[in-house]
Amino acid sequence: MSVTTEAATTRPPEDLLAGYKPPPGIFDEMVDGAGQVRPAWQKLVGSLEQTGAEGIARQSEQARRLLRDNGVTYNVYGEVSGEERPWELDCVPMLISSREWNGIAEGLTQRAALLNLLLVDLYGRQDLLRQGVLPAELVLGNPEYLLPCRDVRVPNDCYLHLYAAHLGRGTDGNWTVLADRTQGPSGAGYALENRLVVSRVLAEEFHDARVRRHATFFKSLRDSLFSSATRHRENPRVVLLTPGPSSSAYFEDVYLARYLGYTLVEGGDLTVRDNAVYLKTLGGLLPVDVILRRLQDTDCDPLELRTESMLGVAGLLQAARSGNVVIANALGSGILEAPALAAFLPDLCRRMLGEELKLPSVQTWWCGRDDDRRYVLDHLHELVIKPAMLHRTRQPVYGGALSQTDRERLAAAITRHPNNFAAQALVERSSTPVWSKGSLQPRHVALRTFVAADGEKYDVMPGGLIRVTTDPCLPAVSMSSGQGSKDLWVLSDGPVSPMSLLRPYGAPIELRRSGNDLPSRVADNMFWLGRQFERAEGIVRQWRAVIMRWMSESEPGGLVELPILFDALLQDWKEERPEAVVAGDPYRARFRQLLRLCYDERRPDSLRSTIYSAHHLASIMRDRLSLDSYRIINRLRTEIGPGMSQAQSLDDILLQLNQIIVLLSAFAGMGMESMTRGPSWRFLDMGRRIERAQHTVHILQSVLVRPLAEPAPVIEALLEIADSSMTYRSRYLTSIQLAPALDLILTDETNPRSAAFQLAALAEHVRGLPHDEGKPQSTPEQRVMLAAQTELRLTDVEALCQSSETDGEHRQLGELLARLERHLIALAEAIGHTYLVHAGPSRHLGRISPSPQP
Repeated sequence: MSVTTEAATTRPPEDLLAGYKPPPGIFDEMVDGAGQVRPAWQKLVGSLEQTGAEGIARQSEQARRLLRDNGVTYNVYGEVSGEERPWELDCVPMLISSREWNGIAEGLTQRAALLNLLLVDLYGRQDLLRQGVLPAELVLGNPEYLLPCRDVRVPNDCYLHLYAAHLGRGTDGNWTVLADRTQGPSGAGYALENRLVVSRVLAEEFHDARVRRHATFFKSLRDSLFSSATRHRENPRVVLLTPGPSSSAYFEDVYLARYLGYTLVEGGDLTVRDNAVYLKTLGGLLPVDVILRRLQDTDCDPLELRTESMLGVAGLLQAARSGNVVIANALGSGILEAPALAAFLPDLCRRMLGEELKLPSVQTWWCGRDDDRRYVLDHLHELVIKPAMLHRTRQPVYGGALSQTDRERLAAAITRHPNNFAAQALVERSSTPVWSKGSLQPRHVALRTFVAADGEKYDVMPGGLIRVTTDPCLPAVSMSSGQGSKDLWVLSDGPVSPMSLLRPYGAPIELRRSGNDLPSRVADNMFWLGRQFERAEGIVRQWRAVIMRWMSESEPGGLVELPILFDALLQDWKEERPEAVVAGDPYRARFRQLLRLCYDERRPDSLRSTIYSAHHLASIMRDRLSLDSYRIINRLRTEIGPGMSQAQSLDDILLQLNQIIVLLSAFAGMGMESMTRGPSWRFLDMGRRIERAQHTVHILQSVLVRPLAEPAPVIEALLEIADSSMTYRSRYLTSIQLAPALDLILTDETNPRSAAFQLAALAEHVRGLPHDEGKPQSTPEQRVMLAAQTELRLTDVEALCQSSETDGEHRQLGELLARLERHLIALAEAIGHTYLVHAGPSRHLGRISPSPQP
């Protein structure tokens, strides 16, 4: 809890438990059957009552704000829209005593060791199959058993580097394992983020409770991956392989990669050469030693596993088979997630470890065994029916919720194909308090725990990810259901020693500078992030100039520059003038049309879509952007949200446009002042410079090439859009002339808004790009830059101002601008072809055409 005032500390405590009533017969985590607060909770409950309802509401709002600012999101699995949802976190943690947790941890380490041994046998000697301990149809008939992975050598026989168990506490107060997750278990990153947020919101309570830290767990995981490398053992390269932005837990992938210090990669960033895996970077191919995968088994290699997968790396399995790369978890581990396997674990534990299972699974029956099938059919109304082999698109069926007819159909299906079904006992899960509608309310809870390999043993995260139902009538929660979450505090019996993933101070470390090890995909995204932000700024500055003149004291019809600014924006969007122009309403119809074009998110080139695209690009590069930068981007997306087009007045729109300019400037400032001058910054800035130069060229083409009866108001508007009015006035006072304006906006290399300044900056960037030093000739992008800069530097500005005697157009200016635009498009194409080719199909690089959605 944050520091309280004296008045708050002397306030009498509120009775927050007066209306707290757990469901009858359900084990509650906070209070016992007599309604008394359990010992582990007493200090926290006392502190919350001292804080009071208003204080807890403020803490909840602070937690929501932190999550929003940090961009913590979650995509609901299977949702067609794929829209990111804000992560829901209840600021009241759940508590477990040290003694109780030690028993859980003991059971989890035993279970992880057992499951690892099971994989060693199934993909090795297969004694369990030969001896009939496990039915062949449950293993070899399972699509998650990958025959190509048979006899693939796994270093130290460690198949499971990271394991997650889904736990629930029944009415008897005992914990049981509801499901095992062994492929790319999700949730550990969210558990860490929950901890960081709640420990900040409840800082005093957190320290007073002596909560055990998560860092030891992540250190074990990192050490395990580091030591598993078979090549470059002194300094192996570890990458985190993500399915990409479409993944339901992409935020977590980014978060873990940053926290653990790994490079975040997608399948397209990697390639296999000579049975070894390499990372494709700007500087060439770099060897990869360990892959922490977040993909399903069959998605990892389209060559040997699922051919239609677009997420994996062709030849990855052969690289693992050759011993040149370690994949964590090992491919094929998904077979352990089969629900039917839980029915065999007690016997397997006795046989393989000589022990009883310390943390039991939920009671499970596999219908492929006669006795189990008869029991299931007789008690169908009491059980939960699941596919025997894990099927992520099929939901469990609650027998008690079926009609008699549906129950008979299910029984017939089980009788026809018994091997395909498993049944589990229904667990009435415990409840825990959540802060809802101004009071503590009980909600059903499930706990996901995490276990990491640590040498020859396993280390359990002291805590985990708590999922709670938002509806008190729903007993079931899952990682993919979009429900709420909580932090789990495991209390320590003594002082908690601080722990960090950083190396101890004084340990030797090699000095480094940023190199060209940036993945080509990231460079491509950075390049387009810079372009989208600069494109948005160009739209805003033009749109703001129109609104400011529309709101001026003069009638729109008396402003000669207004129709020209209207037409320039309409040309941007390739729109015809509205019908109402012909009917004698030339301004209001155009204004309404521009308002629609600016905020219509169905158009990929609208202001809203441009900022949404920039936000999307930033969200998939969170590991490359600072937290402050990402907060600015989140603010931008909020500012341009749906409510903006429904603003009550032009004043509201103008105020919001000004705020967008401030935020765009803040992001540009973060790039200039906070990003190291490495390849990420270089490609971000190149994108900005190309887009700004193209926007300058385009606005000059649209406004100045045409004949101008009264040039002064038009030039003044142009200086305003180019953010050069102050410089012009300081040089030329109030005299508005075309030549000095063109010099300032087009050819002055000291003006950071001029086209010449952008070309000079781009030339510097191009010189810094990696290229073959052995080739004497210039690269294509160097030749383009030389031609563009030479042409602009040799330009006679006075000659550009001469108009045609026949139609009054500035033909020389138009021809120069057309050549500059071609140079800029050629430069963008050359950069994309040379450095961004690994990112996939190239985007259209023209300025006027609508920008596609990334």
